[in-house]
Amino acid sequence: MTAVVPVSPPEETTEAEPGRRRRGNAFAGGNPLVYAIALVVVAATLAPVVYAVLGGFRSNAQLAADPVSLPDPWVLTNYTNVVTSSSFWRFALNSTIVSLITTAVVAVFGIMAAYPLARYTFKGREALFLVFVLGLLFPLTVAIIPLFLMVRDLGLTNSVWGVALPQAAFALPMTVVILRPFLMALPKELEEAALLDGASRIGFFWRILLPLSGPGMVTVGVLAFVASWNAYLLPLLVLNDPAAQTLPLGVASFSTEHAQDTAGVLAFTSLAMIPALVFFLAAEKRIVNGLQGAVKG
Repeated sequence: MTAVVPVSPPEETTEAEPGRRRRGNAFAGGNPLVYAIALVVVAATLAPVVYAVLGGFRSNAQLAADPVSLPDPWVLTNYTNVVTSSSFWRFALNSTIVSLITTAVVAVFGIMAAYPLARYTFKGREALFLVFVLGLLFPLTVAIIPLFLMVRDLGLTNSVWGVALPQAAFALPMTVVILRPFLMALPKELEEAALLDGASRIGFFWRILLPLSGPGMVTVGVLAFVASWNAYLLPLLVLNDPAAQTLPLGVASFSTEHAQDTAGVLAFTSLAMIPALVFFLAAEKRIVNGLQGAVKG
């Protein structure tokens, strides 16, 4: 009696599988042209920053002899002179105050403006949202002269409010554009359940919607903070008192005052970049999560 050994049917192969496999391997390895372009962009972006940081560790004689070489020897006095300077910390404090006020105003008024545009249905809602979208087409530099005259008439010159409030106003369009789709993505069933439990619309906004919109709030807050920290034109016109000037103005005045001290200027500029850079890198993941939520919405 012979045993019958079951034979499994041959695996069906299609002509499409090798093609899919080849395409998958090609995408898994990446396109060399894309990597080359990315490296060029990264190098062009980081080269000035690296040059400024390393230039701060060199002397003026080294910069004059060989502008692109590494420090030899490393000079620390340029950075120590900036750190021990009282003017640097005064500029940094003014920039911190202005940036925090701008961020707070943008976050509070931005979420309050985006909430009805995202959760309420009323006549003219899309037209009103279009007004904020059109606000992206008008940068602050376009209205800088009328804005300066308005700030002067309100008596806000040489004041942090004269810089923070206009910056927050021009940051609101981007804030609403980011937060609106993020808030629209939150399920309506959550709001209905809260209303059935006795919560008002204001209560739902403060107790439920605001905590859930944390990633979006962090995103717009970081963008507003970094933009305010790096602002130059508006503070230049509004802040005439040296004691009230921000760090970008301090960099410009330091460069003018120490025009011959190139290494000192590079050290001052490098230290001025650190707070905004650290703040941005610390919240990088939250920024990505907030933008992903806005895109999904």
